[in-house]
Amino acid sequence: MKSSQAPVPAETPEAVAPSCQRSAGRPKAGDVEARTQELIDTAAALFLANGYTRTSLEAIARGARVAVRTIYVKFGGKAGLLNAVLMSRRDQFFRMRDMDKDMRPFREVVGDFAHQFFALLCKEQLIAMQRVVIAEAPGNPELAETFYSAGPRLTREMLERFFARPDIRAQLRVDLPFAQLPAFLTGWIAGDSVQRFVFPDAQPPMIEAHRLLDERLEMFFRAVLR
Repeated sequence: MKSSQAPVPAETPEAVAPSCQRSAGRPKAGDVEARTQELIDTAAALFLANGYTRTSLEAIARGARVAVRTIYVKFGGKAGLLNAVLMSRRDQFFRMRDMDKDMRPFREVVGDFAHQFFALLCKEQLIAMQRVVIAEAPGNPELAETFYSAGPRLTREMLERFFARPDIRAQLRVDLPFAQLPAFLTGWIAGDSVQRFVFPDAQPPMIEAHRLLDERLEMFFRAVLR
């Protein structure tokens, strides 16, 4: 006599482990990071090529093969994406983050900072981005504030904390205008920034540029140390 019970269908991969099938479609953390970096790099290239104001989120999204909504979710908009571009370049070329906690001798800490900061200032991408900011900032306060917050402000605040340390103050002349020290130091490090902007191809070799920086640093030390 035949059974009236319906035959049990053979188990398929979907029936056995549907959750595994769904998780396989999720991007790995490394892939997400790579896609985010690609988005940042695409934005950087377009900002430099077209300027900040003339670069649309739609163009960035097309270039990076993402949805415009992805940019808003990850960065909050174009200003947030520019901030990510600037921070990415800063992290890539500028290692000093805790100068105010560095307990090495004064000259060694300042010298290390100066050479790293000068190397950052000489990077072609940064010079190009500064040109974009200088050209567009008067008509775009959002651009000016984003650029300042992601770069100069972070550096200045770190220097302020460094010069405010009691052990550092004890080594400096008492008659110094301490509030001016961060700008004073970065100005000495930058040297003739006008020449670097106007005649980028006429700059001395990097070894010579750093030797000249050492000369400027020695003048800075003589000016501020007791």
